[in-house]
Amino acid sequence: MSTSKLLRICSLDAENPIDSSLREAFSSLHDRLKPPFPLTIPSPSEYSQLNLALAYGILTEPHLAKTHLTHLHAIVIDGYNNFTTILINLSNESYPKLLQIPKSQLLWMSSKLVQVAAVKVETLIISLLRQIKVGDFSEPNLWLCSELITILANNWDWLLEEPLIMKSSLFVFLRLLADHYRLVGRPELDKLKRMEIEFCIRVLREHFDICLHIGRDLIRLLQDLVFVPEFKDVWMDFLSDPGKFGVPVFMDISQLYRTRTPSHYFSLTITPEMETQLRFLLNHVKWGSQKRYQAWFAKKHFCTPGSETVIVDIVRFICCAHHPPNEIIQSNVISRWAIIGWLLKCCKKNYFLANVKLALLFDWLFFDDKVDNIMNIEPAMLLMVNSINQYIDITHTLLEFLFLLVDNYDLQRRELIFKGVSNSFSLLVRKGVVHSLESLTSCNQLSPVFREKLASMISSSDLATMKGSSEMCQRQVKIAPTTKCNVDSGKVSLANFELNDAGLQ
Repeated sequence: MSTSKLLRICSLDAENPIDSSLREAFSSLHDRLKPPFPLTIPSPSEYSQLNLALAYGILTEPHLAKTHLTHLHAIVIDGYNNFTTILINLSNESYPKLLQIPKSQLLWMSSKLVQVAAVKVETLIISLLRQIKVGDFSEPNLWLCSELITILANNWDWLLEEPLIMKSSLFVFLRLLADHYRLVGRPELDKLKRMEIEFCIRVLREHFDICLHIGRDLIRLLQDLVFVPEFKDVWMDFLSDPGKFGVPVFMDISQLYRTRTPSHYFSLTITPEMETQLRFLLNHVKWGSQKRYQAWFAKKHFCTPGSETVIVDIVRFICCAHHPPNEIIQSNVISRWAIIGWLLKCCKKNYFLANVKLALLFDWLFFDDKVDNIMNIEPAMLLMVNSINQYIDITHTLLEFLFLLVDNYDLQRRELIFKGVSNSFSLLVRKGVVHSLESLTSCNQLSPVFREKLASMISSSDLATMKGSSEMCQRQVKIAPTTKCNVDSGKVSLANFELNDAGLQ
């Protein structure tokens, strides 16, 4: 196997089709890539091959990249669609294997395509945003953050024409900033953190009308940043002076609470590789076989310091972006709730554990069946019910946390949150996700206080009259010994949840 100038290839790796097509086109057209360039108009097939050759030249020959770019500008007849598609495919399928020179050239070329507003360049930027790994503080990952935030900040006028990129970038960098700001002892990070803060604050302050479309997860991300002075001011305006955002329709933070975040946002903070592996786990791995796949996944993604922070993003992805069809639900494939139970076990620090539980229960707080999807709240319900017999500590800690949220998440809007949780329980019974809530209300192992609070919610939503009357979904529910989660069942305090710093009071 020949040595690739593009990708890091091991001896056992199969031939990479993208690498092969780019290399072959470059080899066959090498003599035509030097000036003077021919003035003839290429045929469609020749044009396609020429784009491949130029892409390879730009990525592997930085000393000639400007010449190749000039050539590309001279021949382009499709708004750069062909060329941009090549880079998108390369980013989606092979970015982790790219050598450093091609990576640097890919980012350089992306900035040039933004400057000419190339067709599909917004898709390329989103693809590159997805290559940033949450919880990864390595130099290559931080370099990618820096390159992308620079491209966005330097092309503000283009960004204004691309609201999807603006919203997606804000979502990603708010999430990253929560991790980066807590990272101390790394002076080289100061510039990156400052750029992230300035970018996010500018988007929020100048274009909040666009930000509103992100929905309630914007609140979840921002609450992790209230210890940053610039964002503390944003919070104060959210709560006391919404008019400062210059959006007449935005009059109260509850409007964001009631807006469900579109599912595509939850793919932004996990890499394409991680998404592929998660979907395999949730679509193909059978009960009883999951332990070795979980161990492999944890070894690959949770083994470095700080990496467990990505569990929050995985849980949001599973709840809100991966909704299995009925044939999967009714099969012997491991259930979403069981995977989430295992992920809870992977959290070693109380702060991360609290954030994961918030990610799991977040949609419960504001649930409205007119706008929300029952699949977003299903995993938490099934995890609580199916843990009663063998893993009561899980049921206990989730109910405790849920009631803590109802009572403390936002004191001024407690009624709205109580209604959201009550609506969640009501719909889950009405749609047959669970037969009834009797398994919880009659469980002597649970605290009498919890059972009393649960009964209050049932009463408020008239669930008592629904017991046993719902049309049941045919769900195959099993508990495998390998899914045991020894989650700390100690009392969740406001300090653990950091409501004193990150809540809305």
